Amino acid sequence: MLNNKKLQGFVKPSRFILGAVINRVRYLKHYFIFVKDFCSFLKVKDGRFCIKWSDRCPCLYDKTVKTTFDRHYVLHTAWAARILAKIKPKTHIDISSSLYFNVLVSSFIPIEFYDYRHADLNLSGLKSGKADLLKLPFLDNSVESISCMHVVEHVGLGRYGDRLDPQGDLKAIAELKRVLNIDGNLLFVVPIGKAKIVFNAHRIYSYGQITKYFREFQLIEFVLISDSSNELILNASLDIIDKQNYGCGCFWFKKCKV
Repeated sequence: MLNNKKLQGFVKPSRFILGAVINRVRYLKHYFIFVKDFCSFLKVKDGRFCIKWSDRCPCLYDKTVKTTFDRHYVLHTAWAARILAKIKPKTHIDISSSLYFNVLVSSFIPIEFYDYRHADLNLSGLKSGKADLLKLPFLDNSVESISCMHVVEHVGLGRYGDRLDPQGDLKAIAELKRVLNIDGNLLFVVPIGKAKIVFNAHRIYSYGQITKYFREFQLIEFVLISDSSNELILNASLDIIDKQNYGCGCFWFKKCKV
């Protein structure tokens, strides 16, 4: 049983209740606007379509001044696609990264996509299969080009049904290093900032941790997606990196001869 000291890190129930009330009030406000818009639209409909209240699908939070997006996933995939367009590998292997990245890049580079949970996809230029990042189905030094982006930080936390393992991420990194060929390219992306675990969502790494884990590799390029900027910051300083709460670190590594 948890004692009082161990409970100090937990959010008090009153905060949960207050947050729930605020969210409910916000929902009701937006839903009222939705009902009003529905009634107004009925008065001006042009007769081309059947419109029924029973067919409604309220989209309550899309009236924003700017288009919203997840800066991590929009920008890190854009960064990786540009690198692959430049190096033009004969075939690229991707381990569990964004499906949007894989299906788009497969239009100009053949891609083999592997995930812990098989993705049932059928597209030209794309092969989809199931694989465990802790035991990749490739021989040592056999892969020319590989990416694993916004993935390793999850391994071993049980989020996706995998086994709990505090060193699961290190084992996954060892597999990526094992299969990559000499002079091969690795595109590696993880959250960057002050090192901590946000259980069971992800780990956040320091810049020094990642460069240490890949110390025998050459770092060709590092790009930071910061907490507050919608841009790719090339070779960001350590001062900027260390200030991140949940930044995104994009590492382009090349495997060197031992």
